[in-house]
Amino acid sequence: MTNENEYEVPTNRSIVEVSDETKALVETEMPNESNQVKQETMALIEAIKTKAQSETQKAGEFTREKYLEAIRSVRSEVDKMNFEPERVEQSMQILQDEIEKNWDALVKQVAELGDRLGDVAQAAWEALTAPRSDRH
Repeated sequence: MTNENEYEVPTNRSIVEVSDETKALVETEMPNESNQVKQETMALIEAIKTKAQSETQKAGEFTREKYLEAIRSVRSEVDKMNFEPERVEQSMQILQDEIEKNWDALVKQVAELGDRLGDVAQAAWEALTAPRSDRH
């Protein structure tokens, strides 16, 4: 059994909350390493995860704001024109449907970016934990 406190980061460094999943992964993959190596590895994994989540969230927030801005702009321009209300509403519905399709595609791409960042974290992990004889 390991002591829970052995994974705490020293007070002179920024504190990184390490998930149970990361602790278990490091313990499984690096059972013979020193506590310091384990701590640094856990901090690295958590930093990569946090950065990936942050970037994905920022991308989602930015695109959502741009989406809403575009809808408002189009609605404002349409309101300035003198069209038949039924045709305007129909056109707006078609436009909204297209924008929602594009939005869904963009959300999918952001999710795929998150998956790729996860793959990068996994590759970094594998590079860190590979036996020295496997490294080139």
